[in-house]
Amino acid sequence: MTENLSYLKHKSAALTEGPERAAARAYLKGIGYDDEALAKPIIGVASTWIETMPCNFHLRALAAKVKEGVRAAGGTPMEFNTIAISDGITMGTSGMKTSLVSREVIADSIELVGRGHLFDGVVALSGCDKTIPGTVMALARLNVPSVMLYGGSIPPGRFRGEDVTIQQVFEAVGAHAAGKMSDEDLHELEGVASPGAGACGGQFTANTMAMAFEILGISPMGSSMVPAQHKSKAQVAHEAGELIIDVLKRDLKPKDIITRESLENAIAGVAVSGGSTNAVLHLLALAREAGVELDIDDFDRINERTPLLCDLQPGGKYVAVDLFEAGGVPLVVKRMRELGVLHENAITVDGLTVGEHADRATETAGQPVVHAVSDPIKPTGGIQILRGNLAPEGSVVKLVGHERRLHKGPARVFENEELAMEAVLGGAIAAGDVVIIRNEGPAGGPGMREMLAVTAAINGAGLGEEVALITDGRFSGATHGFTVGHVAPEAFRGGPIAAVRDGDLVTIDVDARRLDVDLTDAVIAERIAAYVAPPNSDRTGVLGKYAALVGSASAGAVTLADG
Repeated sequence: MTENLSYLKHKSAALTEGPERAAARAYLKGIGYDDEALAKPIIGVASTWIETMPCNFHLRALAAKVKEGVRAAGGTPMEFNTIAISDGITMGTSGMKTSLVSREVIADSIELVGRGHLFDGVVALSGCDKTIPGTVMALARLNVPSVMLYGGSIPPGRFRGEDVTIQQVFEAVGAHAAGKMSDEDLHELEGVASPGAGACGGQFTANTMAMAFEILGISPMGSSMVPAQHKSKAQVAHEAGELIIDVLKRDLKPKDIITRESLENAIAGVAVSGGSTNAVLHLLALAREAGVELDIDDFDRINERTPLLCDLQPGGKYVAVDLFEAGGVPLVVKRMRELGVLHENAITVDGLTVGEHADRATETAGQPVVHAVSDPIKPTGGIQILRGNLAPEGSVVKLVGHERRLHKGPARVFENEELAMEAVLGGAIAAGDVVIIRNEGPAGGPGMREMLAVTAAINGAGLGEEVALITDGRFSGATHGFTVGHVAPEAFRGGPIAAVRDGDLVTIDVDARRLDVDLTDAVIAERIAAYVAPPNSDRTGVLGKYAALVGSASAGAVTLADG
């Protein structure tokens, strides 16, 4: 006999119960929900499926499996969709300005449908970069029993007998411009580098955030690194649908899971895996949504005490499929406990503590992906925070994929990404230069574009070890090289990056945590006062709204009416 779960209709009863709700029931019965279905707890299945990219292309099929699991466990699923923007496809174009904005729209959309339709619980499916934090930000706002399921990553492609990812394609563009790759070779590479559905395979932003949220506890442990095309992914989705009813029975809410301790666990996971600098933005934003105190300097503190153990692209050799085969996120959690950087008592969505999951971790014998604690790749994590007269509110430097910790050189200043890309492809950047790209911040862009196209072109041209890049925009998780992003305040809002001119001496000093230009405070102030940002035709419509509401990158670039 099926268990009667009507007592779990904590919110949806107000929508479906009583004579006064007859009209609502009539609408729902007309599209197939009968009395039995409406008597059960209603679970929103929030999908970010879209046909514009491989990352989320398969989520419609996974959502169907989630719904099967919800029904099997005694609930009634109601699927709905929201938008998604591909970072990789829009990279290097004006379309990239919409990417970070989409995080807010995704969160707003899921929140609105969840509030409007009074779901008792929510399962959110994510894929590409901004869909992952966007879904979890919405779950924190709704604060009903919830699960986030990541769609998984793509396997590597094969090119001339070697594994390749999209990272190699971006770098091939620079190599092609430098005359090091033919048209035919580039065409062949682009045809094999992204073989099917799933998110980018390296420890770029998608896999970084998926791992972070699994460690944080809002995603089922062991689920995120299951590849998109793996035979067990459908079962993982079915189990997530079953799990949400159990979470509802336990009345475990996102704000019970998203705590200071679990956020610190997530940051340590980013550090130990060499993850994307975008994690700084997204975890700060989630902390804000959950009402948890978290500061940009917490990332520096945790990275400083957490060695890099995962040999993952872009700085390393392996991809998410390899990590899955090695033992997945549970193995990473086990290493974190061995390092002493894990808050073991943090609760996860299935009711176990993260420490209990570390107990259950398995490791494939001889796996080369996750190093032993006694054999770190680097003594500290991959992200550190720099301040100085160029970044009084802070900036983010990624230390994976290169060995430099100090660079001094003349500034080459560009007012947007396109001008910088033109200079790189035209051979106008020299060894020793510090490329400055400004007016790409949250408000100035608007939208804080990623500079992967430029950094990849620099590497493809053979200048990756000799050039540094600084921007008030951000970087893709696939970026490697000596790069500093999230410079705050941004140029558009009077930040010191607006004062830099060609030839000014700029110093990046990681050990001193400094980012400075060789100018006096008086000269900086004088130049800022005289600076006029170039015209920007993109500051209209949704981008205009975003520019008016968005805060500093140093606080997560969140859009809140109270700032």
